[in-house]
Amino acid sequence: MAVLVTGGAGFIGSHLVEQLLQEGRDVVCLDNFSSYYDPRIKRANLAQLLKIREFPVYEADVRDRDACERVFQDQRIDAIAHLAASVGVRHSVEEPASYEDVNCRGTINLLELARRHEVGKFVFGSTSSIYGATRRVPFVEDDPVACPISPYAASKRAAELFCYTYHHLHGLQVACARFFTVYGPWGRPDMAVYKFTQLIDQGKPIPVYGDATSRRDYTYCKDVVQGVVKAIDTPVGYEVFNLGESRVVELNRLISLIEENLGKTAKRQLLPEQPGDVPITYADLSKSRRVLGYDPQYPFEEGLRLFIEWYRHERPRFD
Repeated sequence: MAVLVTGGAGFIGSHLVEQLLQEGRDVVCLDNFSSYYDPRIKRANLAQLLKIREFPVYEADVRDRDACERVFQDQRIDAIAHLAASVGVRHSVEEPASYEDVNCRGTINLLELARRHEVGKFVFGSTSSIYGATRRVPFVEDDPVACPISPYAASKRAAELFCYTYHHLHGLQVACARFFTVYGPWGRPDMAVYKFTQLIDQGKPIPVYGDATSRRDYTYCKDVVQGVVKAIDTPVGYEVFNLGESRVVELNRLISLIEENLGKTAKRQLLPEQPGDVPITYADLSKSRRVLGYDPQYPFEEGLRLFIEWYRHERPRFD
């Protein structure tokens, strides 16, 4: 069973590829090595993965139908984990059209290829951002999600709807995995855990938007990968699954824990709340536990300790 991982050199994608390789599965990687953050980090991810075992790597954009078609002509693909995306809530407010282009058109391209080449399973990497500014917590998969408050969230919700349409029309098995603030080694440098750790370590101010009481359901990368693998392996028609830790951590608490782990004090730069940010994310995992057997293993304090240990000793020297 060959699994095509789009965005396979990125943060979550590279951890997924690593897990699949360690399980002895056949993997095909597709990534465009975009410049949203330093592409050398993604190439370093890929170099580490290729030490485990050789596997096909295609440097292509999911919006390029012909380039993606060549992957399916070359390889027998049995499942797709579609993680390639334009990411970042704040950046999407500045460039909404590019998010629609990558996250909607790119997903449609992959869905169409899955239909034409009779792929057995399609797992779509979605986001907790689609729940919007609701304060009804924890978030349940059948909650209303008609009011996303950022272009990023809107594009991901639209892509979920296209996934359902392909299931309805063509019988494609689809699992939409809604990720909740994933962090860990080789993480994205623009996300709070990595960014704050780096800035505090360097003695630079950290940008704190609002009153620092926003809360997030931080999820360690290995837990999310566990959920994606289970979604690949579990027969479904069309289902949506929350993949989080089901615990919230206030921003003030995150900063304090980073300070404790680094042995340094943060310098805070207080800024207004940002458009598109939500006050809380909090996953109800009842369905994911029941259907997938998903069982997160890394409490935030342990996951953060592991991340900072990696940051100190193994991060790429691209600073």
